[in-house]
Amino acid sequence: MRGTPYPTLGELLRRARATVAARPGALRLRAVGTSRAGRPLWLLSAGHGPRHILTVAGAHANEPVGGVTSLSLAERFAREPALLQESGCTWNFLLCLDPDGASLAGRWLTGRPGEGRAAAEASPTLRGYYRRFYRPAFAAQPEFPPVTSDPRPVMPESEALVRLIDELRPVVQFSLHGVEVGGSFLQLTRAVPGAAAAYRRIAADLGIPLEHRPFDGMGWLAESPGVLVLPDSSPTEERDPSGFTSQATWLYAMRHGTVSAVVEAPFWSVAGVSDPRPVAEPRREIAEASEILLGRAKQLEAVVGELGPRAPETPEEIAHFTAARELMDIGPGVVDTWNSAELATTVGNAVSLGVAARRIPLRAAAMMRQALGGAPALDALVEAWARELASTFDARWVPVTDQTELQIRTMLALARALV
Repeated sequence: MRGTPYPTLGELLRRARATVAARPGALRLRAVGTSRAGRPLWLLSAGHGPRHILTVAGAHANEPVGGVTSLSLAERFAREPALLQESGCTWNFLLCLDPDGASLAGRWLTGRPGEGRAAAEASPTLRGYYRRFYRPAFAAQPEFPPVTSDPRPVMPESEALVRLIDELRPVVQFSLHGVEVGGSFLQLTRAVPGAAAAYRRIAADLGIPLEHRPFDGMGWLAESPGVLVLPDSSPTEERDPSGFTSQATWLYAMRHGTVSAVVEAPFWSVAGVSDPRPVAEPRREIAEASEILLGRAKQLEAVVGELGPRAPETPEEIAHFTAARELMDIGPGVVDTWNSAELATTVGNAVSLGVAARRIPLRAAAMMRQALGGAPALDALVEAWARELASTFDARWVPVTDQTELQIRTMLALARALV
């Protein structure tokens, strides 16, 4: 089982239905909304307590681990109902917040031999992952609806999640995420006594490195290595490198007294991200990472220019092109952010910066390749950059069972502390 790949969206739903049918008194499955393309948003619920816990999976299309985690924990509750009865809670799992995106991103599991499920079962590779990579543009990620002053309409997926939060008023909301290459980290909208120590123990037991100082939440307080806590004075808005400003749904839930926890699990781990040793010249580390990011963006731009004019035609190609184009343009804004913050002060954080500097243009190249019909020049770029990313940081595949165990144990520990 240690090489088990992630199930596709269809497989995940079939497994959920089969589990509910086998244990109808323990689990319930209902649709709580629909996606832009009309796909149902499925909520799997376990237990019958008056208080609620909500787990959101699949908020980012390229991060399938949360759905597997959710279903695995729900199945455990069905086998061991006493786990929930003692807490007096109903645990709700939104199996995939972005099924439209997942239907595109999941193609790396079902592609041609050598890049799809057969390869994933044998030995997953970054090359296979990125050849069919998809992650929507920032404004098309449903966990981040636009602020009220933004004229863009709220996506139906975002509206469904907000309605669900208002209906359940959960004690705690978990948002399950994954990162291609790096380490694990936890973001909390409020400090939870004992959470950081428990999280560190869980990661250590599983041999998964913690990001020494994650820079995803640079305005958040680093309570301990791998654990970020939202400052009391923090605004309820999030601004991404593209300039899009949103109100994250895990911040929206704070109006109900909900504690939100974002749990990140790496697909390929990098031991170096946890190195706490100080860096002699942080500015030089930032400059080197910036040079890689901007240089590769220019290289990709040149390759695309050499291909000549070719507009994407199908909705899938347009989605890939829009997301790729955005990533090709955000480099200067990302570099400005890096220079304005206290980053690269440890070896671990410098390693994280190095990974990000390579990951952003690699994501862009991977999606542009698909948007423009798999041009050989882009194919070569994706393969070379994916190989270099893996070798530079000695990226090692984390078995799916370990990824899900990290998230399950973390959720159970936080639930015990809060409920």
